[in-house]
Amino acid sequence: MDIRRYKGNPIITCSEVTPSSKDFQVVGVFNPGAAECNGEVVLALRIAERVKQEMEGYMRIPLLDQNNKIKLLTINKKDENYDFSDSRVIKKVGSNVDFDYLTSMSHIRIARSCDGVNFEIDEVPFIFPENKYESFGVEDPRITKIDDNYYMTYSAVSKYGIVVELAVTNDFKSYKKLGNIFNTENKDAVIFPEKIGEKYFALNRPVSKSTGNPVIWISESDNLINWGNHKIVACTRENSWDSAKIGAGVPPIKTDEGWLELYHGVDDMEHYSMGALLLDTNCPEKVVGRSKDPILKPQENYEKSGFFSDVIFPCGVVLRGDELYIYYGICDNSIGLAVVKIKDILNTLD
Repeated sequence: MDIRRYKGNPIITCSEVTPSSKDFQVVGVFNPGAAECNGEVVLALRIAERVKQEMEGYMRIPLLDQNNKIKLLTINKKDENYDFSDSRVIKKVGSNVDFDYLTSMSHIRIARSCDGVNFEIDEVPFIFPENKYESFGVEDPRITKIDDNYYMTYSAVSKYGIVVELAVTNDFKSYKKLGNIFNTENKDAVIFPEKIGEKYFALNRPVSKSTGNPVIWISESDNLINWGNHKIVACTRENSWDSAKIGAGVPPIKTDEGWLELYHGVDDMEHYSMGALLLDTNCPEKVVGRSKDPILKPQENYEKSGFFSDVIFPCGVVLRGDELYIYYGICDNSIGLAVVKIKDILNTLD
């Protein structure tokens, strides 16, 4: 299949982003939602920032306090009550959760482009953590245009777990938060761009703590706020590139053959790749086609080494003519662009 990585990849890196505070440094810009607005391509960037570590032997981490203000928590690296083995998280020894703190805090920032390649990045955040569900950060936005509005789903992280929140904008200059639409543990939510049989639909990825792998579900709603009638859409496959977990990537794209969904799959070595599902036009919980092999997998040097290596994580897509401009996170630290014709993807599906 002829999928073309942009020769100048990565198209956005940390060095191009202004920190939101003099106390912070940008350690990642990745997993962008995408849309077209007023003739421009707009990306909603996930910006990960760490506190500048100026105290040797100590780790300082950002989080919101009970008044929803940023505070810096300082932990001695020699404190045997904490596990610092994963650079992304801090865990209390003996804790039964995956992590107790993140070492960085993410916010969402807007970037704009006339050609879909060269972007100007806002110097200030668009959505910044501001409530108890967002106290560890906001992450991985996806954007769906419905009528004249752009609906943005994103993961909100806190000590209460990970929930999916929804915001709406019509200009990417201001927004209104509509609240939590999927409670913990859930993420990777993408909304279909139109109603199907008088209902809105969204793909999402709840995470079971008791048994089973994380897989893609579908839910329906009358109003985009209250979701129900949850059903499984697609599962992991043994001995495959998507054997460990899968999650929705970009908002579904309507084609003559059905809804095209680009998703991420993770293998047993924790390598993240991109594949595709084709969902029935009128019954979107029904899969009518699926990638046997990845459409895009880590193979370039910049995709195989980074903050979290071997990661391709699609979150945004823009349709330009008959081609998809796919914007994907690379190794949790930069953004890549790949271009492909819709028909070329459809022709590979089983």
